[in-house]
Amino acid sequence: MTVTWEELRWERLATGVGRCRLPVWDCTAGLVVGRDTALVVDAGSSLGEGARLRTQAQWLAGHRVTHLALTHPHFDHVFGAAAFAGAEIFGAVGLDTVFAQRHAREELRADAVRNGLDPASAEEAVDALVHPHHQVSGEWTLDLGGGRQVLLANVGPAHTAHDLVVLVPGELPGDREVVFCGDLVEESGEPQAGPDAVPSHWPAALDRLLDLGGEDALYVPGHGAVVDAAFVRRQRDALAARFGVSR
Repeated sequence: MTVTWEELRWERLATGVGRCRLPVWDCTAGLVVGRDTALVVDAGSSLGEGARLRTQAQWLAGHRVTHLALTHPHFDHVFGAAAFAGAEIFGAVGLDTVFAQRHAREELRADAVRNGLDPASAEEAVDALVHPHHQVSGEWTLDLGGGRQVLLANVGPAHTAHDLVVLVPGELPGDREVVFCGDLVEESGEPQAGPDAVPSHWPAALDRLLDLGGEDALYVPGHGAVVDAAFVRRQRDALAARFGVSR
């Protein structure tokens, strides 16, 4: 089936790179198309949403999804991961421990239900949680073929103890670098600092993000519209003031 990004309501950001804003929680999912490969960034909030996301990604790529990167362990970003059977899954180091701990899995389920996810869907997703195949402790260059490489960088702890960002260099002249930030950056509301956040490190994580992405990149928040480096810097300063963190 041949469809366009626009028909599926995906926002094209650069050659072979785009994102969609998933319903209900306005969570971002990203797609990077390589040669006979496709990387999806984040998996949605349920197995059903993950399956729909995978189907759309495969329509746009023209082949199967081969890689999945999880930016952090919150339900709206990871509960669809089991729908990506056969994909190589990447996460920040320690993510597998979160998924293995009974109390952490129960808190994921409870958080999803508190936020409005159907209890049966939450239970199903928790039972099916897939552990990452690859854990990123620093930086990992992922080769998607055809000269397309992306950088996975563990820049946390910050929003959680396991924050991963995905940096996609432009492929053709005129393309801008695209940075998938997860919930380190939010545009549609104030960044959320739950019990698993590490606020004292959050501004430094954004400094690292800006060092990696640079001034001209497109920064894709976990929730909300695409922003620029100036927005990320303002959010960094606001978080530093909010949590009393000095440079």
